[in-house]
Amino acid sequence: MKLLLKLSREAVRYKKLYVIAILSTLCLTGVNLAAPKVLSSMTGIVERGVTPEGMKSILVLTFVLVALYLLRILFRFGSNYIAHKAAWYLVGDLRTKTYDKLERLHLGFFHDKQTGDLMSRVVNDTRDFELLYAHIIPDMITNFVTFAGVLVVLLTINPKLALITSIPLPLILASGFVFAKKVRPFFRISQKKMGELNGKLQDNISGVHEIQSFGREDYETERVNEKNFEHIRAMLTALRISAVFHPSVEFISSIGTILVVGFGGYLAMTEGLMVADIVAFMLYLGMFYGPIAGLANLLESTQQALAGAERVLAILDAPLEIADKENAGDLGRAAGEITFEHVDFSYQEGSPVLKDVSFRCEAGKVLALVGPTGVGKTTLTQLISRFYEPDAGRILIDGQDISEVTLESLRRNISPVLQDTFLFNGSIAENIGYAVPEATREEIEAAAKAANIHEDILAMPQGYDTQVGERGLRLSGGQKQRVAIARAILRKSPIIILDEATASVDVETEQQIQKAIAGIAGSRTIVAIAHRLSTIRNADMILVLEEGRVTEAGTHAELVARGGAYARMDAIQSAAATQAGIA
Repeated sequence: MKLLLKLSREAVRYKKLYVIAILSTLCLTGVNLAAPKVLSSMTGIVERGVTPEGMKSILVLTFVLVALYLLRILFRFGSNYIAHKAAWYLVGDLRTKTYDKLERLHLGFFHDKQTGDLMSRVVNDTRDFELLYAHIIPDMITNFVTFAGVLVVLLTINPKLALITSIPLPLILASGFVFAKKVRPFFRISQKKMGELNGKLQDNISGVHEIQSFGREDYETERVNEKNFEHIRAMLTALRISAVFHPSVEFISSIGTILVVGFGGYLAMTEGLMVADIVAFMLYLGMFYGPIAGLANLLESTQQALAGAERVLAILDAPLEIADKENAGDLGRAAGEITFEHVDFSYQEGSPVLKDVSFRCEAGKVLALVGPTGVGKTTLTQLISRFYEPDAGRILIDGQDISEVTLESLRRNISPVLQDTFLFNGSIAENIGYAVPEATREEIEAAAKAANIHEDILAMPQGYDTQVGERGLRLSGGQKQRVAIARAILRKSPIIILDEATASVDVETEQQIQKAIAGIAGSRTIVAIAHRLSTIRNADMILVLEEGRVTEAGTHAELVARGGAYARMDAIQSAAATQAGIA
């Protein structure tokens, strides 16, 4: 019930459509209840013998019956289509709302999630809301009203026979309760397995190059087959329970019919029950047990829909761990000064990534982060953008604690260029102008020139309108990174984060990119992560991170003269470069 109440709050915006659908459903039920009564009256006239007056009555009742059947068409349209319209609009809203919530969840939420599973929740599981609101709930209302209406009619015809008819009801309700309790866990497992299958398919389609390169097609097909049949086995388990429940309900309902026929004959013999009443009773009997037998299908569909709804609500109810405080202010246009004050951070409790990190980078300066892989360099830059919250300490921009300003105003001042460059499936111009949709073609081209990608773009078949493919598949690694740099340059944010931005380019292109970066240095604060120390020799300050701590800080010359970890790294890379030149 708690789950249903949550779902009803989502559907309340379409209450007008649902009111129309419910009224149509009630009118449809009324028509269905009236039709057998008209037929019973016609039977009674025939039973008494057809006279001229009786024939007139039969003609009137015939026209009434035709009118009822025409109204049934109208009300069924209102009941079915309007309910579907409301339900599909609700599905659309929920898909958008679920996706929007996913976009705003902290990055830690995605660490143990598969993309395909999340896609399954947004697309497949939200579709179950249509099943719930366009089929299950209207059918429940129809069945309840029909059952109650028929029961009243049967009681007016013959109370004794009506009570005999009701004998199977407790058994049907008890079996329905047991069925609901048993079957939902298997529908829940089934939909979880469907999410896992989608996740595996998404991984494999994205990694098809690696699968083919290493000849693992048969292996991956077998793994997909395993996921596929895990879902099928879970679904078949639920359907096996349903296959026992459905005929059981039908059997119990048939017992009621047998009781009515037998006891009705007895009443006709002993109490003179009229044939017309028996006919009416038999006509209504199908309508009486129909809703009860339909309970089986409704319960199965309900458990399936609720299992999907639980997975959707798990996202909608997920806490926004990174969110604006109640009185968060606007950062405005920052100068770009970055300060860390005794910052600690860990992804998992007991496994610190950053420990007591403190530094100050003046606005317009170049700050470089170096150190072995896994010491927290990328994590440090993600803390600046507030993708994670520090466990202790403060991070300030222009002296303002970033936790006290809005996320939108904070991230508006920061443009990242990541090592794993992501481009959207669109044109090169669209990708460069992604963060500045109002940018002109001239501004886009100027940014491309600054990132040394303009000539490459002009050499492509459609120039700036060339489609890059999914994740930029049609571009080389160096081209993708330069497009990403152009995107950051075009945004004109006061802080630019370069996470190994020159890792996938050749030496000549790297030099051109370094010139581009040098061209904006001084006007923007640049935080650069680098493994090739040659790319950050001119940085205003270099931080050396080891085991999550800042162990050295200074300029290139200062750190080399100090003879510490940085000097050893520089010596090793210089020797490797010399060796490569000799070779």
